[in-house]
Amino acid sequence: MCVVLDDAKKLYSGFNLADPKTSVSMTINGPASIIAAFFMNAAIDQQCEIYIKANGLEAQVESKIQEIYKGREHLRPKYFDNSATENGGELPEGNTGLGLMLLGVRGDDVLPQDVYAKIKADTLKQVRGTVQADILKEDQAQNTCIFSTEFSLRLMGDVQQYFINEGVRNFYSVSISGYHIAEAGANPISQLAFTLSNGFTFVEYYLSRGMHIDDFAPNLSFFFSNGIDPEYSVIGRVARRIWSKAMKLKYGGNERSQMLKYHIQTSGRSLHAQEIDFNDIRTTLQALYAIYDNCNSLHTNAYDEAITTPTEESVRRAMAIQLIINRELGLAKNENPLQGSFIIEELTDLVEEAVLSEFDKISERGGVLGAMETMYQRSKIQEESLYYETLKHTGEFPIIGVNTFLSSKGSPTVLPQEVIRSTTEEKEAQIRTVQNLWERSGAKGEEQIKNLQHLAIKNENIFEGLMDAVKYCSLGQITNGLFEVGGQYRRSM
Repeated sequence: MCVVLDDAKKLYSGFNLADPKTSVSMTINGPASIIAAFFMNAAIDQQCEIYIKANGLEAQVESKIQEIYKGREHLRPKYFDNSATENGGELPEGNTGLGLMLLGVRGDDVLPQDVYAKIKADTLKQVRGTVQADILKEDQAQNTCIFSTEFSLRLMGDVQQYFINEGVRNFYSVSISGYHIAEAGANPISQLAFTLSNGFTFVEYYLSRGMHIDDFAPNLSFFFSNGIDPEYSVIGRVARRIWSKAMKLKYGGNERSQMLKYHIQTSGRSLHAQEIDFNDIRTTLQALYAIYDNCNSLHTNAYDEAITTPTEESVRRAMAIQLIINRELGLAKNENPLQGSFIIEELTDLVEEAVLSEFDKISERGGVLGAMETMYQRSKIQEESLYYETLKHTGEFPIIGVNTFLSSKGSPTVLPQEVIRSTTEEKEAQIRTVQNLWERSGAKGEEQIKNLQHLAIKNENIFEGLMDAVKYCSLGQITNGLFEVGGQYRRSM
């Protein structure tokens, strides 16, 4: 993958990224801080476009763009889609194209610096979304690390410090993720314990850099998986209980800092290629767990994610699960319908006790980072994954249509009818876009890479430099430049 600023504008064209009603989540982990800088610049340039149109400056701006590309018009990028020719492509129905006016240039290329600075400041205070960024669970479970763990952690801190400096309050600087820990094989207790302990590690690190708890704790969010096990029915309330106690009693955080915000995605691991239609039933039950446990947001998996990229039909069915529960199911209209239930209260206490016990085991190994050095979390996840697969194989853990109650017609693995892949034209267009960026940026791009390396060596804020570097450099350029000063990830063996 190689992302340039122009691609960010294409990707988010038509969506007003600074609109309070728009919230975007980026589940990109290894180069998370770089992608976040692309996103922020796309949002700023969108607002520049709105300003240009509101003040009737289109002709003046187009004249400046033509001057910038004079003699090298072939380097000016165009919008591209599946039906595109060399002259560009058609916008999807209902898409306004917001953000495409400045494709190939930046807002500060065409507007006075004071105007651009005000638009930038205002946009950063409004933009909403989440960037995953959680490097600890990457090492423990998902394996999409690119920089050394120490350098990645520092980049996360730089992002949060930039958010504090620029007043970015509506954007979550990190989604502390247990979902990928669960998908790798962890049981619900380990998922919750590892995720919360990772969260407290970020808190301790940010505090060590001199940040105040109330300046960053509200910018942290959590991301859990929901499976079928009973513990999942209380995962949110246990997380909130532990987090609020720690924030209030240990860190002295205010009421906003004490509020743990979390997203639930139904379990991908629970989806099966046999009797594939049954997956929607499993997802519905997991969604009920999440809604009854008062999650802040919810993603319901499409039934065919077990075998391929979801289709429009399967995504609509997945969305219908949430809509039917929220709009039709009477009990769901009562917030906290299970509050006071004996089993829920008992499970909450038992799961909290189990999580705190796991905290002790991590502490005995030198905390999260110390435990990671001996691969404690990774080993435990692997053991629990093997245990789950063993139970599934023997039938002790019943999965309807997979290892028990098989259809009289058999339960063959369903194969995908269509696998979505990029076309040759799309791939070639992307390669041209990147090469054109390198050519038109020239020495300026190399200068930005050297500046990033200087910031890293001098222990200054790298994300602040990234906000400028992404205007001239591709993701690959920036990554290679930072490898030289931050180190490439190497797994402990």
